[in-house]
Amino acid sequence: MLADVHPTFVYRPGERLSLPELCAARLDGDVVELGECFIPADRVETAHLRAASIASVRAGREDLAFAGASAAWVHGAGAMPPEEHELQLTQGRRMRRPPSPRTRVHESLVAEDDVVRLDDILVVTAGRTMLDLLRWAHKRPDIRNWARAFAQFDPTLLDDADRRLRTAPSADPRGARARALLERLRGELADEPRRAELRTR
Repeated sequence: MLADVHPTFVYRPGERLSLPELCAARLDGDVVELGECFIPADRVETAHLRAASIASVRAGREDLAFAGASAAWVHGAGAMPPEEHELQLTQGRRMRRPPSPRTRVHESLVAEDDVVRLDDILVVTAGRTMLDLLRWAHKRPDIRNWARAFAQFDPTLLDDADRRLRTAPSADPRGARARALLERLRGELADEPRRAELRTR
């Protein structure tokens, strides 16, 4: 059934196979769901595949970069993507409305050095993403959970965020809140091996 494989190994419902056909293939064990799409069951999830699987939420706006929780998921944090995808402007063209009801657009421009291109999909870099999650977490509890998941996936990102915060303007109130959360996450991650040891006794 799936001999005609999409070049990027991502099946978008309605392109080559209908949603009922893809659901049948999933029941047969041929594909699994990933983001807004399906991929062959034997494919290993990569950042490229994750990005491709949610690219459609940009509604053709290729100048928008996945940011925040969406970028964290693309880079490897968490098993499931966020329910609401986050996008950020990379050029000066502002938006009248989000491209989808399930998207949140950050109007501030992200620097070119803080964006990576995965095939034709723009994603905020892992280091900048962690910094943004720490800064945005005080407004949204779900973002704090994503910051923790991303730190669990790659603890070195906290060190990178720490360096970035030290060079940020001291007058920015988000910096103090971000640093406080960073230290809490460091403490939680440091305690995890001890808690795991206690559970096995």
